[in-house]
Amino acid sequence: MRRGLATRAEDICTHQAAAGRPDWLTSLPEGWTATRLGDAAEATRSTTDPRDSPDEVFDYFSIPAFQSSGQPVSESGRAIRSQKLIVHNGMVLFGKLNPRVPKVWLVASVSTERKIASTEFIPLRPLPGVVTSEFLYFLCQTNYVLHAAEQLVSGSTPSRQRVDTQGLLETLVPVPSVQEQRAIAHVLSTVQRAREAAEAVVAAARELKRSLMRHLFTYGPVPPAEAERVALKETEIGPVPEHWAVSRLGTVAKIERGRFAHRPRNDPAYYGGTVPFIQTGDVTASGGRIARYTQTLNSMGLSVSRVFPKRTVVITIAANIGYTGILEFDSAFPDSLIGITPYDGILNEFLNYYLMTQQAEMDRLAPRGTQKNINIRFLAPWPTPVPPLGEQERVRDILAAVDHKIEAEEKQRAALDALFRSLLQQLMTGRLRVTLATRPPTWWG
Repeated sequence: MRRGLATRAEDICTHQAAAGRPDWLTSLPEGWTATRLGDAAEATRSTTDPRDSPDEVFDYFSIPAFQSSGQPVSESGRAIRSQKLIVHNGMVLFGKLNPRVPKVWLVASVSTERKIASTEFIPLRPLPGVVTSEFLYFLCQTNYVLHAAEQLVSGSTPSRQRVDTQGLLETLVPVPSVQEQRAIAHVLSTVQRAREAAEAVVAAARELKRSLMRHLFTYGPVPPAEAERVALKETEIGPVPEHWAVSRLGTVAKIERGRFAHRPRNDPAYYGGTVPFIQTGDVTASGGRIARYTQTLNSMGLSVSRVFPKRTVVITIAANIGYTGILEFDSAFPDSLIGITPYDGILNEFLNYYLMTQQAEMDRLAPRGTQKNINIRFLAPWPTPVPPLGEQERVRDILAAVDHKIEAEEKQRAALDALFRSLLQQLMTGRLRVTLATRPPTWWG
């Protein structure tokens, strides 16, 4: 082992402890060892050029596939434009680019196709008798390995910066017996599967909401089995029930722009008071209900802004176009947001749900200058359905019930995610132990 790299790895671990991360080096359980990652896994370097086999179909482990579905894509050699890594089941792929966003992938495909991976991964092959594939996979997700990777990034510009492979291999990691590795991986895999199942439930609930919105804003609040009985009329927003009116947003609601007159906008003298001050990110992340804020105004800030009342419908008009949410508290906001206050005859929640269905179209039609943006003149003539109040209430209630389901499932997912992260750090440093009984592991500490 080269002394310079070994010293650097030790310096990384010292820095981890100084930064408040677990000081596992001084508290390893009996039977555990601290070793170089490179003494537990080998970084393979075999490559192939899929273009040499244009008609062959490969299992391709790419960065986009990892980020979108977590599953490799089937790709023909003809469609792949450069050399790729040769990988096999049981290998762990560690993303080199921007390790602050972890990209760790266990190669475990049932396909019989040849497996290749993006060269943006470091392919790690676990050494037999030292670490198991599953343990290595979880090891590479721990705070101490990811933090070490962040310290080992090099390159002249952000787009060229990558984790140094040799430096990563010199990083010190804790290694228990293979038997205990299997027990640890069993526990973490169980929680991970539960987390993935919760994520699937959330995704299904979101798709149900999208499907319901399409149905409700076409046929009204009738069961799908009765949709054929609804008399429809063609309008500029598509078919709607014949008895619904279609008006203009500026006719059914007051549209007012937010305000923050001072420049520069980030002047700290105007912040830190008691007045909530939401911004574009708070709306886009709200899911339709703005229940949180990340910034506040003081009296100076309030003097150059204005407060909108609770239940105002807020819409984003710059960069992220057309995202909406209902304020759950009185709040000020800047001129990158617009407040919409419905007049009598249209419900805030109904209007908000409808506008959520229009986001993609607003984004498509937004004028493009140096940055896409819309304004009151863009929004005022936007066609808006106005059903009878009773039907608006039923639409609101149906979609609100789905929102409550999504919220409950997201809390379950968040709880499982927090449990996984906590168990990952504790089990992988020996702070929390599992007995070595085969089925199932039991806790002791």
